[in-house]
Amino acid sequence: MTLVGVEVELAPAYTVHIGPGALDLARASFANEKPRVLISDARVHGLHGRTLDPKADARLALLPEGEAAKDFEHLASTLEFLAQQGLDRRSCVWTLGGGAVGDLGGLAAALYMRGVAVVHCPTTLLAQVDASVGGKTAVNLGAGKNLAGAFHQPRAVYADTRVLATLEESEYRSGLGEVVKTALVAGGDLLGLIEREADRLAARDPGLLSEVVEACVRTKARIVAADPMEAGARKALNLGHTFAHAIEQSAGFGKVAHGVAVGVGIAIALRAAREMGCLDDRELEARVRRLLLRLNLLPDLASLRRSIGRALEPRELVAAMRHDKKSRGGELQLVLPRAAGKLELSVAVDGALIESWLA
Repeated sequence: MTLVGVEVELAPAYTVHIGPGALDLARASFANEKPRVLISDARVHGLHGRTLDPKADARLALLPEGEAAKDFEHLASTLEFLAQQGLDRRSCVWTLGGGAVGDLGGLAAALYMRGVAVVHCPTTLLAQVDASVGGKTAVNLGAGKNLAGAFHQPRAVYADTRVLATLEESEYRSGLGEVVKTALVAGGDLLGLIEREADRLAARDPGLLSEVVEACVRTKARIVAADPMEAGARKALNLGHTFAHAIEQSAGFGKVAHGVAVGVGIAIALRAAREMGCLDDRELEARVRRLLLRLNLLPDLASLRRSIGRALEPRELVAAMRHDKKSRGGELQLVLPRAAGKLELSVAVDGALIESWLA
């Protein structure tokens, strides 16, 4: 299968290169960087570092795996590393890894000398379909997930679908949560494809994976180009995330995979839409539940509580939700679905009512 290039039409525009062999394409560009600086984690670099950097002569900053990387301590050490390598404002930072590596590396690039270029080589399904595209960068605070960050669009993205075969099953499932979200945002053909081919997708069919990653990136690229700073339409991409971020914070960052929390968050959002009378498609809630189960994701909050052995008290979750970036003056605002491809983007909801959905 040949590579596909999806344009993100911003100023300047950039290309997301998708398919088996994207890292081979990236290698030539990386070889021309001076200095060659790469941010990764030990596991990913051990698996895929030589594909991008055959001579292993890049200046390498290794982060912890997962959400443990996304704090001010690792951000500060990464910035010091960039300074020690002599980067100037014409230099470029490259990231190789999942969403956490991209978030931290992207934020470091945004801050260093008030902004240097960054190129992402995402190695997880979640990062390929979502986190590497659109320019969101962040670290976590004790008060909530991704509360300290900046918009900083990459110069390019190289999403090599071959690397997805090396993911642990739990990491792969996490990416499927973001696939379901994107399919619900897109509606139409993408949701139908995911439903028809759920078994092949769960089994990591290589050809289907390239098709799904491309479709998800095209959906996100279209929305990001229309609303790069999340002032309006881009809020749709947060479907399920207000609940998901609260779950991740309450459970302890890294205890619940982001995409698993997103799947549960989508299920809660569908219930909320039904109970508030804005769910036009009455079959959608059951369809999504069946799809989550077919993809080996958790279909509701009760299942998640059992799987992690934590109560996740409703009051605690609502308190975490009040720090969500979409809230206004402490008022909770949710993205709720009417139907696949049709969302309400800023629905104000009373905290007590949300607690009842989380009981």
